[in-house]
Amino acid sequence: NRVPAMPQLWSFVLLWALRTPSGGAADSGPSAAGSLVWGPGLEADVVLPARFFFIQAVDGAGQNFTSSPGEKTFQVKVSSLSEPFSRIWVQVLDRKDGSFVVRYRMYASYTDLQIQVLLKDQNVAKSPYILKGHVYHEGCDCPEPDGEVWAEQMRCPASFPQIQRDLSAFPRVDPQLNAHEIPQRFGRRQSLCHYTIKDNKVYIKTHGEHVGFRIFMDAFLLSLTRKVRVPDLELFVNLGDWPLEKRQPHEKLHPIFSWCGSNDTQDIVMPTYDLSESVLETMGRVSLDMLSVQGNSGPPWGQKNQTALWRGRDSRRERLELVKLGRAHPDLLDAAFTNFFFFKHDEGLYGPLVKHMSFFDFFKYKYQINIDGTVAAYRFPYLLAGGSVVLKQDSAYYEHFYQELTPWEHYVPFKADLSDLLEKLRWARGHDEQAKRIALAGQQFARTHLMGDSVFCYYFRLFQEYAKRQVSEPEVREGMEPVEQPKDDLFPCHCHRTQVRDEL
Repeated sequence: NRVPAMPQLWSFVLLWALRTPSGGAADSGPSAAGSLVWGPGLEADVVLPARFFFIQAVDGAGQNFTSSPGEKTFQVKVSSLSEPFSRIWVQVLDRKDGSFVVRYRMYASYTDLQIQVLLKDQNVAKSPYILKGHVYHEGCDCPEPDGEVWAEQMRCPASFPQIQRDLSAFPRVDPQLNAHEIPQRFGRRQSLCHYTIKDNKVYIKTHGEHVGFRIFMDAFLLSLTRKVRVPDLELFVNLGDWPLEKRQPHEKLHPIFSWCGSNDTQDIVMPTYDLSESVLETMGRVSLDMLSVQGNSGPPWGQKNQTALWRGRDSRRERLELVKLGRAHPDLLDAAFTNFFFFKHDEGLYGPLVKHMSFFDFFKYKYQINIDGTVAAYRFPYLLAGGSVVLKQDSAYYEHFYQELTPWEHYVPFKADLSDLLEKLRWARGHDEQAKRIALAGQQFARTHLMGDSVFCYYFRLFQEYAKRQVSEPEVREGMEPVEQPKDDLFPCHCHRTQVRDEL
């Protein structure tokens, strides 16, 4: 019962699952035969650190549940048909809207993986699902040789709006010239990594004093090259907060890859290190990721606290003003600092500090405030996914996905100086149904555009398009050292892709 490899299948099933029944929640128990199961985690070829798929509870009359039928409604078992003791961790997360996200992390590679989705011991939909052939785990260095085959398996879009916008400033890229000019221009004052990917191996040379954040980029490049053969390329990655290329388009520009962009710079934007790491470490070192948020989105809309919430540190003066507004209007806004660093001399005015609260507890509140820190606030993807309505500050800074968002459809905008924030909060309170629709649209955007598979697709398409613009051969330059793939002696991976391709 393998899911057919149709490029639009996941989107089609998602839209089908989102159809809303009249009368709200279903009035009978879920149907094993009628409920829906779909997603990339049912495909052997979609290799992710934590694989995932979805379940939509449907009653016997074909109506979707729109509230939880109970967090223990469905049981999921993932096992190998060839190995009785499979090292696979499975979690079923109740999204409280009638749907569930199932995630599982494999700690070894298997053959013919079986996924059983059960409702009271009955198989749900087309369960059991058999992932035929070799199913590789995250640590397996077994890249798909053909990038377009991999992109089709991953259902990657042909491109992304931000990639087209960023690379339009760089119709020609000369790796030889950049290798000489960029370190001279930026290397003494900024922290940069000069990477070369050659024959799908990663090499690096660092510039600057503070290069600890290279660990995030190293890890993602290694993960990507384990999954797919990446075109040969050379690139410079900015490890700092602020974008670097401030020259005007008519001047000579240097291509700098950054985790954040701004309206007055020309940097090439990647998914943030925070989002990238959360993808790699889902069901690992991190607890906050785009899947865990979906299972911890707080009470239903009507039961959420009607006060707006903000917690954070003092990394921008507007945040001081936000706390001041909260003190003046506690009925509308609960805003407080959990740490002082930039404005320590003002702690007496804007303190005292409050204890850190779990990010998941944010979603007990109906309104979330997203306000810049040193640059864009990297919490924005998680806020969108949580099911509260996000009020977002107008900002010159942006992440890789902002261009695909629409104000008043996915979030409520407010002015950079916060002068209309209280007005927008009062509007949201007075227009509850509209605010709820915006919250749901933002949540759906996050669920479909900011998941792990989309992040891998973005990086691959970005590198693929950038590589096409190179007018000289990427090289492993003097002083570069290899970034080694981690070794797993306990559960070694045996790659079968070359053998299979030779047979074809």
